[in-house]
Amino acid sequence: MVQNDAIIIVDGETDAFAVNLDTDGELIDAGLATENIDDRNASKNAGGMDENMGLQMPNAIVKQGQDFLDEALVFCEVSQDLWQKGELESALKALDKAYSLILTVNGGDDAKTIQQKEDIRFMISKRILEIYASRNIVVNGQHNAIPLEMNRHIQAEIKLFTKGGDRSFFRQSYARSGRFREYIVKELRAAGLPEELSWLPLIESGFKVKALSRARALGPWQFIPSTGYKFGLKRNNYIDERIDPYKSTRAAIRYLKELHNIFGDWSTVLAAYNCGEGRVLRVIRSQNINYLDNFWDLYERLPRETARYVPKFLATLHMIKDPDKYGLSNVVLDAPLEFDTMEITRQAHLKDVAKTINVPLSTLTDLNPELRYSILPPEKYALRIPPGNGELLASIVDSIPISTPPQRAYTWHKIRAGESLSTIARKYRTSVSRIMRANNMRRSHYIVAGKRIKIPQKGVIIARAPGSAKSTKKVVLKDGKCVVSRGDSLWILAKRYGTTTQKIMALNNLSTTKLSIGQALRIPGQPQADHTVDNSKTAYLVKRGDSPYTIARQHTIPLKKFLSLNGLTLRSKIYPGQKVYIE
Repeated sequence: MVQNDAIIIVDGETDAFAVNLDTDGELIDAGLATENIDDRNASKNAGGMDENMGLQMPNAIVKQGQDFLDEALVFCEVSQDLWQKGELESALKALDKAYSLILTVNGGDDAKTIQQKEDIRFMISKRILEIYASRNIVVNGQHNAIPLEMNRHIQAEIKLFTKGGDRSFFRQSYARSGRFREYIVKELRAAGLPEELSWLPLIESGFKVKALSRARALGPWQFIPSTGYKFGLKRNNYIDERIDPYKSTRAAIRYLKELHNIFGDWSTVLAAYNCGEGRVLRVIRSQNINYLDNFWDLYERLPRETARYVPKFLATLHMIKDPDKYGLSNVVLDAPLEFDTMEITRQAHLKDVAKTINVPLSTLTDLNPELRYSILPPEKYALRIPPGNGELLASIVDSIPISTPPQRAYTWHKIRAGESLSTIARKYRTSVSRIMRANNMRRSHYIVAGKRIKIPQKGVIIARAPGSAKSTKKVVLKDGKCVVSRGDSLWILAKRYGTTTQKIMALNNLSTTKLSIGQALRIPGQPQADHTVDNSKTAYLVKRGDSPYTIARQHTIPLKKFLSLNGLTLRSKIYPGQKVYIE
């Protein structure tokens, strides 16, 4: 027998803890000595041995509840050390002893003691999960990393996939897996995770990149916006990386790793992936599951959808492992996507890019599904294109027209108790009348908590409801110009005046889609004022820091005359490099 002494800190004080292991490293007994470290052997000889736990008790002292809880914590620490050394059975025995100790504590009505017992019990449950998982899991991602169980729940899912209503879904999803699974397997291997996880998108989305759930989860790995953001997936007016099968795969791997660090057991990890780790942890805590060896301890306590989720996944593994048995041998898998990547800084529409390099638009949208409106963002973007088209695109990319994404006409708001139209209007910086018009409301209408209403976005013209006393007047342009108002964009102006963003940009010599409030724009197709300038008039290039007022003062002309000469208003903005005229 070999005795190893560990010095453990409990509640800020140093205690001596003796761990007795046999020659094979198995835990035989251990004891917490409350005496001086140098005297612990004498204490051990004098004290009594608990025959149920094999624990050395203090000399002639009956331990109080807090003493047992402290000792249970020490056993948890010892278990962690043994686990990290690879001594899994000894680590489990230490947790057994810790659990036996907290069972002896009667907390009575002491809320603090009851909470401590619960916290330690919860810690023990998690540690046992981790140890069982590490005993069964191969770190290098080999195929047997997730135990291939079979029970009635899994058999029921296999029956649905082979003969029931889900047969068509499974076969189509299996065929689609060919597009991306090769990449997913490569990333899982690099991360040291089980290859079987590559079949998770079949259950999540059927390997559809744009799959959208009732809970607003999106993409092959079904990320909700908040979880996607947490694991590095961008979402803005141009892109939603949850839809990208490559970027979302890397994010899913980071998420699965985090969940495995929490639960240790892959089946429980999958349940947490489906319904959230918080939900699974609450089930563990609320149901008094003392020894959570694997997912099936949780099965009956989880939401129905999640409870079926893991059996579905394990059913998939069984079927993929034996395609002949389950009638999958005749399914032809889609070919993996092949592409080159080219970095582009051009806010172009994919249809214009496709026309430029003479490929079908559908090819580019399949390769770049994350582009929400098929328009590249204004900053540098890694565009996927069919192999061999990079040089051609690079040579003519600057000639591709600029495009802008459409502005969403509405956002939705769920009415809460106590809200009124005026408070909602203030929140979204709009007016009560615009909200009423967007929802065809009369003044006599009441709003009801829980109902969803449309909130018009800024810059969007809302048509009046049929039968309204007033009618929306057509905008009349003066000299073929319009002045940019708050909320306007090139796309909105183009729709308003029946033209295109490209034509507005060309007519006004704009190099960017950015607009400023008060900026005057000429509109194609509208009568234009004669802007022929006398040769006697002098042009001036606007410098940084200039304003209409400073230019007029510098050249000693009235501000009103300067504005009139250049078709400006008091609210107009001028820009460095812009040409204006002075006398």
